[in-house]
Amino acid sequence: MKIARFSRLGFILAAAGSAVGLGNIWKFPYIAGENGGGAFVIVYLITVFGIGFSVMIAEMLIGYMGRIDSVGSFEKLAPQNKSTWKLAGFIGFTGIMILTFYSVVIGWIFHYISVALVSLPSSVEEAEYSFTQLLQTGIGTQIFYHTLAFLTTTIIVIKGIKSGIEKMNYILMPTLIMILGGMFIYATTLDGFSQALDFMFNPDWSKINSETLVTAVGHAFFTLSLGMASILTYSASLPKKINLTRTSLIIVGLDTGIAIIAGLILFTFLFQYGEEPSKGPGLVFISLPAVFYEMGSMGTLLAVLFFISLAFAGLTSAVSLLEPMVQYLIDRYKYTRLSASLLAGGFFYIIGILALLANTKEYSELLTFGSRNLFDWIDFITASVLLPLGGLLISIFIGYVVPKEQVRAGLKSSMNDIGFGVWYFVLRYLVPPALIVVMLNLLNIFV
Repeated sequence: MKIARFSRLGFILAAAGSAVGLGNIWKFPYIAGENGGGAFVIVYLITVFGIGFSVMIAEMLIGYMGRIDSVGSFEKLAPQNKSTWKLAGFIGFTGIMILTFYSVVIGWIFHYISVALVSLPSSVEEAEYSFTQLLQTGIGTQIFYHTLAFLTTTIIVIKGIKSGIEKMNYILMPTLIMILGGMFIYATTLDGFSQALDFMFNPDWSKINSETLVTAVGHAFFTLSLGMASILTYSASLPKKINLTRTSLIIVGLDTGIAIIAGLILFTFLFQYGEEPSKGPGLVFISLPAVFYEMGSMGTLLAVLFFISLAFAGLTSAVSLLEPMVQYLIDRYKYTRLSASLLAGGFFYIIGILALLANTKEYSELLTFGSRNLFDWIDFITASVLLPLGGLLISIFIGYVVPKEQVRAGLKSSMNDIGFGVWYFVLRYLVPPALIVVMLNLLNIFV
């Protein structure tokens, strides 16, 4: 089946939209806050540019050479043991598993847009109470906004590559960058900005341990959309003449830059009004709304713009999480795009309802297993296990399974011989051991 092609700019915006999501604006600041700021940021940056960049080129190359869904691309490119290697293509299931809770969080953001428009909480205590009530008793509200997130994401994917995904990113990504850019400029005028800079770039190495390293690697893969076949699936629709290295660098740069800017914005506002940065997942839903309230009418405007930008970031990533499964159903089982989108969308919608119920008083005990509830287990397993595993499979596949001559030919117009030699060495000898060490550390965390 012929696949619609992205334009060059359309692909960069779509891939950047996939990478730039809730991981940058919601998750990165609170993870950095929980892990001591500067030390975590440095480890994260090393991970992104040392491991993430190399794996992104490899994942893009699989899609670019395969020109089909993730399962088909692995099967097509494997010189032997095709039936075994096509199983690696099922890393696309990771994306849709992430989407089960990701859609719930997008729903929270939709809810907070309305909160910002109507009445912001006047204190951290009030904000914490409101957020807790939403999670524990607001079942109807959560399902309503989760449904809205499901419908928006699924409708965009139904419209396809050109009319849906590319067109959405042409609108949302520039708007997102302009909103965050404006908020960043405003943040630089506040006294709290210098404290935010110090917090994010002055490392406290005592905060770093094995769990922090696992979190950094897992988050790098989460925020770059690596190991879940989103970038691979988008790359199957690349123009034939494109520089994969330059494109990867642009995507990684945009993703990392927005994460740093979002962190500086949030921490500036928090320090300006005497709030703590280590508030966990509720950072933007508890501390920030109260801070916006303290800013008066300017705070209301900033709150609305912030949550809109967060919603835009979430939606651009959500469609990329759904697309690999949709493309697989189209290529493998000849579903129409409408049927494939509704089937895959229905899956994440139903599991998403279970995930949000896991946070409620009424159903939390039923949906808690060991130390975590269903929502937290999906988040932890996908970010800390499946994404690094997906990256490991990708690096081994390109580094050891696909013939080197074929890999070099695929990157002929993207790297010179020296650049290829360095990248290939990193992919073969540095990336797999690093990911294996991370996963072994993860086993120690379980013990």
